[in-house]
Parts: sequence; structure tokens; C-alpha cells
Amino acid sequence: MSDGLSKHWLTIIGLGENGLEGLTDASRKALAEAEIVFGGPRHLDLVAAGAKGQPWPVPFSVEPVLKMRGRRVAVLASGDPFWHGAGGSLAQHLEAGEWISHPVPSTFALAANHLAWKLEEVLCLGLHAAPYARLRPLLGRNTRVICTMRDGHAPAELAEWLTAEGFGGSQITVMECLGGPRQRGRVTTAEGFELQAIQAPVAVAVDTAGSKGLPQSTGLADDLFTSDGQITKRPIRALTLSALAPRIGELLWDIGGGSGSVSVEWCLAASGARAITFESRESRLENIRSNAAAFGIDHRMTAVLGKAPAVLEGQHLPDCVFIGGGGSQTLLDHLWQILPAGTRLVANGVTLETETLLMQAHGIYGGHLLKAEIAEAGPLGSMRGWERARPVIQWVVVR
Repeated sequence: MSDGLSKHWLTIIGLGENGLEGLTDASRKALAEAEIVFGGPRHLDLVAAGAKGQPWPVPFSVEPVLKMRGRRVAVLASGDPFWHGAGGSLAQHLEAGEWISHPVPSTFALAANHLAWKLEEVLCLGLHAAPYARLRPLLGRNTRVICTMRDGHAPAELAEWLTAEGFGGSQITVMECLGGPRQRGRVTTAEGFELQAIQAPVAVAVDTAGSKGLPQSTGLADDLFTSDGQITKRPIRALTLSALAPRIGELLWDIGGGSGSVSVEWCLAASGARAITFESRESRLENIRSNAAAFGIDHRMTAVLGKAPAVLEGQHLPDCVFIGGGGSQTLLDHLWQILPAGTRLVANGVTLETETLLMQAHGIYGGHLLKAEIAEAGPLGSMRGWERARPVIQWVVVR
């Protein structure tokens, strides 16, 4: 971070729709002294950057700014540059003392004030460059969300998506050009959305009604996943997630991914949790990717084609490993060689061969061995009886 006292070449300036009028003296001074000013076309117009103005490249990249290191440069960003803004993208490439930032109220702060919502009780998402499915794990009864949108067409698309997800009764407030002379707010519902001529920049507030949303426990219903039948069934998946014990920011290797259901629930269970799902059958990769996208976690879940252990070469080492299929002595030996101490490993098996393998591994390495036998009620003639699933043996160990 920068304390503003060291010599810096870059000034990151938060800008509102009121342009120069809303800037501090320090921001105006930085603009006046800058040799080059980077920003979106709208931002450059708001401050009358003129010949000094340089629009961001498409697709977005911070490289043009970094190439100007040593010259006096200003960067314009909407509101708070470090809340879904360019500040975070730039700062990770800079040393302390190279930059200083002057924020103004963010879009989320302006929206919360417009709505009289307590910002600490609201979910804030940047959907201007992300799929609407990012909302799916977050929505529930009486959830309030403020989202930045890509353009004037996006609110109608979001309303259509919400309706398809069972949230058609949700109240939607469309807020255009917040904080400036063109500011406007209009209220409708997702299923009744007919607003026209929406101007960017635009933010949408959603006060949900309708569906109860996704359960927040592990063991989601099997029919929520796209699958060819190769899926860790709900009760066993719940036991497996309990054994995997996801934690914030951790990385999972899911070996023998099938439908990717375990990876999906791993990513849903903890903020920032990530998964690499390895699958040897190409036909199943599309299901894995489809499930990741449907649950809004495709930015944290990667599907990789290949057979372990060969496919593991060159991958980032995980915090936890799940073997759901394709377990072998060769794979276990390889994992024991490459995994750092403290890595958790969970392996499930249903065949006699895998049961023998995991029992032997338990004898050598220790850990916890569990056999789960589950039966569900089903028709038996004119009455009912128990239908037993194949027993599952589960080995849990810490490397």
C-alpha cells in the first residue's frame, strides 16, 4: 500500500459522475500535473483530459500504465478504485511508494444511501464483467444485493435470469448515473421488468422474493447436477465433504471428477476455495464445466483432461486431495511423494480391489477408515422395502 508520503509516479483517482466537482484538491492537482491520464472514455470526458487522455485497451490490461513507470501518470477509476476497480489490478504490480490513491464514494455506497440500506447487511457484487450465475450461491429469502452492471441492456438480462431461477417476485431498483446530474432510480420486479432507455453507468439492487435459494449445507440434491450417472451420491457426498473439511482459500485436487459434484460443493463451502477437477474421460469434461458455470464458480473450478498420476505433473500443489475414482497403488505412492506434510487426503471406493487398496494404505499410513452402507426405502411389490446401495469405504489421512 502507499501512505502518500513517499515519492510516487502514479496517482489512482476515484471519480464520480459529478466529475471534477467531486474531486479533492489533491486529485485535481495530480490531474493537472500528469503527463498521461488513463481511464475509460466516459471518465476522460468527465475530467476533460484532452490530449493527455489514454483510453484503457480492450480487452482490459494494466500493461500500458506499467510501461509509463517513472513518468507522471494518473489513472481514473469509478468511485473507490479498490472496490471492483482498477486499483487492485494495478497495485499487485507495484512497490510501496510508487503510487497513491484518492477514492470517492463507491457505487455501492451511493446505491445504499439512495435505498437507505445498511451497507454492512448487503451483498455487493461486480457483475459488469462476470456471469449472473455468480449470484446463485448467494441468493435466498430476503437477501439484498447491489450489483454493478455491464451496460444499459444488462438489467433486463439479470431480471430474466432471476425469474428463471425462481426469484421473479424480487424487487429490482435500477439506478443510473449515481452521484451525478443524470442520476435516476426506477423500481420494478424481475418478472415484470419493462424498463427502457437505461443509461450507463448502471447499478441494480435486488431485494429477493420467491425461491428459498440453494441449501447452505453439504449434500445438495443429485438432480441439481448435470451428470451421465457418474456422480458421488448425495449422502456419500455429504460424508465426503465433512471429511475433506474445506477452509477459506484452500485448493482441492479432485481426482476422477465424474460430474464434478464434490468440487462444486468444495467451492461453495468456503470463501475463495478453489478446485482442480481431473477427469480421464473427455465426454465428462463438459458436464464438469457446465456444473461449475451453473453454480457460478467457474472462476474457481478448473476441469483438466487426463489420467492421474501423469496429469498431476506441473499443477499447483493442493491443500487437500479427493480420490473419487481411479485409485491405485501407483497413484497413492506418487501422492505420498509429492504432497507437502499436512495435506489432507480422502479416498472413496466401492470395488473389492479399491477396498483392499485402502485397507492396506490404512495399515501403512494410519488415518481413519470408514465403511458406509446406506439403504433407501423403495417399492417391493405392493409394499415397500429397503434398497441397499453398494457399500462405500472411505480412507481419511493427513500426509
